[in-house]
Amino acid sequence: MAIAASVRSRGYLPHWETDNAIYFVTFRLADSLPRKIAVQLSKGRETIEMASRAGTATPADAARLEKLRAILRRVERCLDGGLGECHLHNRRVAQVVVDALCHFDGKRYRLIAWCLMPNHVHVVFSPIGQHGLEGVLHSWKSYSAKAANRLLARSGHFWQREYFDHLVRSEASLSKIVQYVLDNPRKAGLRDWPWTFCTADVPPASVGKERRQDGGGTK
Repeated sequence: MAIAASVRSRGYLPHWETDNAIYFVTFRLADSLPRKIAVQLSKGRETIEMASRAGTATPADAARLEKLRAILRRVERCLDGGLGECHLHNRRVAQVVVDALCHFDGKRYRLIAWCLMPNHVHVVFSPIGQHGLEGVLHSWKSYSAKAANRLLARSGHFWQREYFDHLVRSEASLSKIVQYVLDNPRKAGLRDWPWTFCTADVPPASVGKERRQDGGGTK
């Protein structure tokens, strides 16, 4: 059954929202992508989202979607390649981000899975009540940016302003996304990486046994 969703525009990318939603979001450090690729990603997503909202399905739309997928694959390779200063390799900084994610778990949102990579973060979660996607992301990024900058004795942007979000529309899709999140450190060549989490609520057939590693963070 299709999920009815509304679209809002924030900055230069539209974002889809719906009640009782589960979202897969990725946000990254400010220096994690070359500017040229970041601009290509932004423009590509904006074009596809606007076509989706208009309900068009032309050959040109399909071509744009394939181009966007190619850009996303390039983005993934860049991020997993460890571009930028990779502040999340610092255990104290990583713990700050974990604490931010877990602080309102069960109150403003329900965490399903997450993974901290050296220069980006994946989270699968479901907002609760009146708390929406944008507000939750803002609280995570605002708190962690200020705390991380203090720890690192630096100033300026810590996170990239824009983030990627995907509305999860089925149980099968949820299982695949969670598996991707949990596998990301291994695929990027990170050994004994502690910064992953998965709740037991995800269907075990696709994800495997429950995994929970929070590097000492509280939940």
